[in-house]
Amino acid sequence: STLLPPLPVAPKYTYTPLNHLKGGTIVNLYGAVKFFKPPYVSKGTDYCSVVTIVDQSNVKLTCTLFNGNLDALPKIYKIGDIVRFHRIKIREYNKQMQGITGIGFASLTFDGTVGAPIVPRTSSKSYSFTEEEQKTIEELRTWAASNLSVCGPTAKLSGIQPMLFFDLTCQLVGKAEVDGSSFLLKVWDGTKCPHPSWKVLVEESDLEGDKVLIHRLRNLIVDILVYDNHVKLAKSLKVGSFLRIYSLHTKQASAENQPDVSYVEFHLHGGTCYGRGIRVLPENNPDVKELKAFMDSVNLTESQNVESMSSMELDGIFGNLSCKSNWKLIHSLLLHKNSTGHVIFNIALKKTWSVFLSFKQKVFGRYKIHMDLLDQKTIFTYSSISQQKFVMQEVPDGDDFDLILRDCAASAPNPEVHNSLWYDCEVWDTENQGQRKIAVHFVKHDELLQEPEDTLIMVQGGTLKEIRKLSRRFKCIIPVRSTKEDLELLDLSAPFLLQGKIWHYGCKQCSNQKTIQSLSSLAEEEPSWEPTEIARVLGIEPLQYVFVMKFTLDDGTGALDAYLFDYEKFFQIPASEVLTSSLLQEKMEMIMNILCPSGTKLDDLPWLECFIRSYNVKDGMEQQVCYQIFDTMVAEDVI
Repeated sequence: STLLPPLPVAPKYTYTPLNHLKGGTIVNLYGAVKFFKPPYVSKGTDYCSVVTIVDQSNVKLTCTLFNGNLDALPKIYKIGDIVRFHRIKIREYNKQMQGITGIGFASLTFDGTVGAPIVPRTSSKSYSFTEEEQKTIEELRTWAASNLSVCGPTAKLSGIQPMLFFDLTCQLVGKAEVDGSSFLLKVWDGTKCPHPSWKVLVEESDLEGDKVLIHRLRNLIVDILVYDNHVKLAKSLKVGSFLRIYSLHTKQASAENQPDVSYVEFHLHGGTCYGRGIRVLPENNPDVKELKAFMDSVNLTESQNVESMSSMELDGIFGNLSCKSNWKLIHSLLLHKNSTGHVIFNIALKKTWSVFLSFKQKVFGRYKIHMDLLDQKTIFTYSSISQQKFVMQEVPDGDDFDLILRDCAASAPNPEVHNSLWYDCEVWDTENQGQRKIAVHFVKHDELLQEPEDTLIMVQGGTLKEIRKLSRRFKCIIPVRSTKEDLELLDLSAPFLLQGKIWHYGCKQCSNQKTIQSLSSLAEEEPSWEPTEIARVLGIEPLQYVFVMKFTLDDGTGALDAYLFDYEKFFQIPASEVLTSSLLQEKMEMIMNILCPSGTKLDDLPWLECFIRSYNVKDGMEQQVCYQIFDTMVAEDVI
């Protein structure tokens, strides 16, 4: 008789509990998802996903996973999902274990709902799975249901309120590019937002999606702007796909010319804090099946007749708002300079002003001007008289600052650093906020407290709203947190100093931060608490607010681009103050309406004299000549 070859036997894997992990090993393990960040593009070319898992040992493990193929990363949809990792590297860092991908890494993901079918999510065509592992998953599901907050901050559009962060499961019905750093998603979930919602103005030709369907769903659709690192993924989304958007933010705003009319904006801010991101859900996902069934039951005719402000009415409001928003974008930049000779733009300038303008000058003649965008990754070499290096970044969103403050407020102030020879401390308990404490440190002079309008205070544990209230009373505020030994500044993503409505930021690349004790040297003198002096003793290179514009000039014989980097001279308006002053914004609007009247032919536009100088630009091996407007200001009779 002929012997048949033995049938292949599935390999038997050994799984390591999380409390038995050791650095420098490669293991297989199971865990329930306690926290995760949807895949995002890393600094290189790979996608990255961060996931924290736990098991019955109550030990947690944070894993940082990289792969050039997005589908190869774990398909995690919500907290409580169960993951199986094969061949994951374990390393020890700061006395804690971490997991990282290595050669041969593979994963399976399972729905963490007790009783749900045990069907693995994976892009792999071959994998093994035993009855013993099925029992492991069921046990982990039961444990996670009692020990994890499985239900995240999900919400329906019908239940949203302003100033809310939540996860939204929805269907994409339209999308459009807004500018280099933001992208529009039009979504619905079958329910109606209870507030008038933001309608982002885009050209109809730029909008991708079924226009007839978008019109039919107009009262149920909301517009979401996604920013920065989420834009690449947003562009790749297919219209009609089902999404889960994590840590979506609602903001309330009102029209400047109609303050009684308010509306809700939807934003997915840049970065990955708090798991911020987007996931495409497959149609066999239980949440998608439930959503589709609900959408099919919606009476679209009835939804179109609901009494509410129409899209056309809202479009009119936002059309009037566009100029005001553009002011903010024009000057919402921070600038740091030192002596090395480069201009580096590390952000994409959002769309600022689309206007036509003429210049009259004996040398240059007549020019037509419009604003343009700078590419996010463009790097220039600057060879001006001053030989300076410029590092530009957008003014951070106030919501990001609030998130940083709330994160710091989660830890109680250290009582050992409550008082010092050069400051006194008071600690307050907040009401109905989980016993959160706020510590305010009042800096003294000659061991005496000054009047509030002359006093610098350091605040720990306060929210943005609370700090703004304090800034109306005290001269300066420094947000801090406490360590085991002392107070320390927050990360320079947050302002290091607040003076009234003006926030002062520092350069992360160039600052060499010193301890907070360095401030005591200023307190010994008669302190004026000037931002430059505070920055100096704290080792911070301050950033400066600046207007940035790019003009294209055309005199009929040719065209050239000219840049304007201006703090306050060109418009005679401080770039740092226009952020917070409606009067200065109105002044800016008046100037631009005079210089750039809409609907006017080129020959009828007003004249302006200006100075332009050239400088050399090197991008890789290529060189070109660029031009900058300098020593020019808008005439007094215009202002």
